[in-house]
Amino acid sequence: MFTHHILVFAAPTVARIVRRWIFHLGGLGFIPLGLLDSSVIPLPGSMDVLTIVLSARKRELWFYYAFMATIGSVIGGFVTYRLARKGGKETLERKFPARTLAKVYKIFARWSFGGIAFVALLPPPAPMVAIVFAAGAMQYSVKKFLVALTLGRLVRYSLLAFLAARYGRQMLTVISKHGHPVLFAVIGLIAAAMVALLFVVVTKRRK
Repeated sequence: MFTHHILVFAAPTVARIVRRWIFHLGGLGFIPLGLLDSSVIPLPGSMDVLTIVLSARKRELWFYYAFMATIGSVIGGFVTYRLARKGGKETLERKFPARTLAKVYKIFARWSFGGIAFVALLPPPAPMVAIVFAAGAMQYSVKKFLVALTLGRLVRYSLLAFLAARYGRQMLTVISKHGHPVLFAVIGLIAAAMVALLFVVVTKRRK
């Protein structure tokens, strides 16, 4: 019981230390954060928050932060993809519930490349980690996986960073008052705005 209470109080302290360390790294902080966010223990909204905060603080570097966020996310996704590729479908079925897998299989059966790019645009609770695992477990093309993930993430983080550079103070105020739901709503609107573009790209690739 005593140990449990220590862990409960220690956990927020550790989280604050890690958060400070990552923020202190600036653009390089996206690399360790990307590895964590693409793991089986994701940190919903963490990459988005870091992108917004850094871009709001140094507006002239907004594209650099968007680029680094994309790099960090793609590196993290690729590591998870490689692990899943070795483990196969058995690993995928052990880690995710049947309902989530059914959605993921449906996305792959119909869209594959476009599905990865589109889900990479979406806010939580989009099954991004499950999609990455599925791409590896189903032996999806490494090149296509990386291009699709990079496309989706670059668009997402570029738009977030640009908006933060323009309206940073207002965005930070809203997020501090209302938390992640507002952030996810913003990302959702961005994703919705990109649906038509992605649909055109995917349609052309299939022809």
